[in-house]
Amino acid sequence: MSRFLYTARAVFLGLLTTQIIATLHVYLSNADLYRTVSAISEAGYLPIPNHRVASSLNQFGPALCGGLFFTLSIGAGLSILWVCCAWIWDRLFGRNCSLLIPLGLLWVGMAAAMNSQGFSPIVTSYFIVTPLVVFWAALKWMPNEGEKWVWVNRLTPILPIVLLTLIWTAHTMWTAHRHKSSFADILFEDIRDYLLLSNPVGEKVDHFYYRYTLYPAEVFKSLDQKTLKTCHVASIKDQAVARKIEHTLIHYDYLPVAARAPIDLDIAASADVLSFRYRGKTILHTSYKEFFSQQKKMLTFFSAETDRHGPFRQATILCLVLGFPITLYVMVFALIHFVFGFLVGPKRYSLITGALCFLIGLALLAPLRIGRSKTTDAMNVSKALASEYWQQRILALRRVVEKRIEIGDLPVYHKMMTSPHVPERYWLAKALGESRDPGTYEDLVTLLDDPHPNVVSMAFCGLGQRGDKKAVRNILERIETSDHWYNQWYAYNALRDLGWEQRPVASQ
Repeated sequence: MSRFLYTARAVFLGLLTTQIIATLHVYLSNADLYRTVSAISEAGYLPIPNHRVASSLNQFGPALCGGLFFTLSIGAGLSILWVCCAWIWDRLFGRNCSLLIPLGLLWVGMAAAMNSQGFSPIVTSYFIVTPLVVFWAALKWMPNEGEKWVWVNRLTPILPIVLLTLIWTAHTMWTAHRHKSSFADILFEDIRDYLLLSNPVGEKVDHFYYRYTLYPAEVFKSLDQKTLKTCHVASIKDQAVARKIEHTLIHYDYLPVAARAPIDLDIAASADVLSFRYRGKTILHTSYKEFFSQQKKMLTFFSAETDRHGPFRQATILCLVLGFPITLYVMVFALIHFVFGFLVGPKRYSLITGALCFLIGLALLAPLRIGRSKTTDAMNVSKALASEYWQQRILALRRVVEKRIEIGDLPVYHKMMTSPHVPERYWLAKALGESRDPGTYEDLVTLLDDPHPNVVSMAFCGLGQRGDKKAVRNILERIETSDHWYNQWYAYNALRDLGWEQRPVASQ
């Protein structure tokens, strides 16, 4: 039985190691963000997140929960990779010490690649400590190879996940082609709508993800990706020019704060030259004329030059897409294998475990397949919106959004406002956001009070899309009272879409 369980044990130890590093990583990031948000608030600007969420930035809980994102992405990917490396070194090369050299080069090379845009000790620790722990544990717990039917044993855990990968990929590619959407969008939306939000357990997982996802996201965002940035403009004698520079920076959400505060962009002037500095290092020099004529280009360049986490972001996304599903499969396989090891013969439980894992994978795909099993076109949207099947109603709402059909012309949508199905209300909010019928405006505002944050976020997004500036005051009030960072993020983006800009409280 240990033949299969050692992999799960080594991977679990890798996840635990990564969680410790990730918790510290997110905690330090939260502390930096707290200082930034405090400086923005003291300067009289609207902070995102607001004071209700900012108070949690110095707490351990959000760091622990936010760290799970890196554990289940970077941790999962690195753990699976280095278990495979240990297996290859042991099984294929008989632990030949000379072959440790290419493995060592891979180990060091990955860490070096993560620092190619700037050294980060804590990012480096993911790629140094976790692989070392996993590699050691896998070799320590790896059993001797003794069974005669060893190749059957090797194929038993691998074949189901290979087949499931092919089936899931084929389904998603077919759906993406049929609906002219990207592979990633279809996969994410279908898992959310038909797998997570279709049951109470999945709803809790979805709620946890959106409650805590922005904490780790702040760790590796570039300046362009951050909602708010801080800046300081000094040494400019002409106050009119200084104010013009500050106004330009505010337009791009670089907010002027006190010199003692954490500064993302420090601008100093000498003669006719502006120097853009980041943490004491000069990033670029430009003239006044060039800055005012190419302000977006200059700030984009500044963001790119100060971005140290580009490789880490790419690695995290790759590990999330590949490492997390494989890790989940390994853990489920090990659990089922362990249980059946006590119930059936040693030559049967491996095959039974593989078969059950394959069936579980198909069962998870079934809701996605059923949800996409019926399509609708512009001629029968009204009928589909009144269907007794919630999956059919969601497909109809998707078609309304995709084809920009006026939802106000389909009064049956009113019944969906109180639907018990979260995805239905979510897509209704998107459809109302696309609407230009004045009569649908109040319905969209009503969804701002929906109990589910996904629906509220999409309602904020819809208000921004509609372009009606009377929503600004309502959005500002809700940002002040909201306790959900994700909703505040969408609300702030809606304000910017409506043409609203930050101003110090004293000048408002």
